[in-house]
Amino acid sequence: MPQSSSQPSRTFAFAGRTVNRMGYGAMQLAGPGVFGPPKDRATAVAVLREALALGVNHLDTSDFYGPHVTNQIIREALHPYPADLTIVTKVGAVRDAAGAWLPAQEPADIERAVQDNLRNLGLDTLDVVNLRVMGDQHKPAEGPIERQMETLAALQERGLVRHIGISNATAKQIEDAGRIAPIVGVQNHYNLVNRADDTLIDSLATRGIAYVPFFPLGGFTPIQSTALSEIAQSLGVAPMTVALAWLLHRAPNILLIPGTSSLAHLRENMQAQTLELNDEVLARLDTIGKAGA
Repeated sequence: MPQSSSQPSRTFAFAGRTVNRMGYGAMQLAGPGVFGPPKDRATAVAVLREALALGVNHLDTSDFYGPHVTNQIIREALHPYPADLTIVTKVGAVRDAAGAWLPAQEPADIERAVQDNLRNLGLDTLDVVNLRVMGDQHKPAEGPIERQMETLAALQERGLVRHIGISNATAKQIEDAGRIAPIVGVQNHYNLVNRADDTLIDSLATRGIAYVPFFPLGGFTPIQSTALSEIAQSLGVAPMTVALAWLLHRAPNILLIPGTSSLAHLRENMQAQTLELNDEVLARLDTIGKAGA
């Protein structure tokens, strides 16, 4: 596995720009269950502004967070957007009145979602749109994605979308998508203890395609490991900071988008980009991951 004790690069060429590998995911800016408004909108705005002040220039969102809530908060906090900010959104799902996540994969659904993202973010063109594959909501599952990708490619030709990515996808679906339009990024579930995509990550790295793990800290079930806690204590940082730093060492094409609604947690997360991990620590962390797998 391509890990080393040398400091990993802090930037990556993504979607026609150079982005800092430590980004920010806006999912947690909505209410509980990623549904409805946040308890404290002013803090949500402050977190976004602080993220950019700390060097974030890659922001991940979707109009089905809330729904609409996170994009509206992003617009309130950051519009007009800095020229170097890359905003990535995703389409392919909707929320019902109870907050359930439902597939929305028909061409009309895809176009409606792009228009919703444009309107709520206050943009004329979306930097990157990921197709969120919904064959299995919890993990990649084989199934056709051609119609959805052809719809996104048509929207790209119309100038509404600059770049296209894919999320919750199998290796075959990524290849199928790439035959329709260039794929700049893949968003799948991956972290220190969820290692199913190890081979895929390395394959994408050879092609210069970004891999953006969602739930890099475990998501709704945060990573728990005695060894991780011991390593973090020895380094004088939070365990989640170490887990993020491991991802930065794991492969040069991994871009991180940890989410939080807390200024303190945001600052903890951002420390990962400067945290040095030696070979011994990396080997021990790798053992945790293999045990988790």
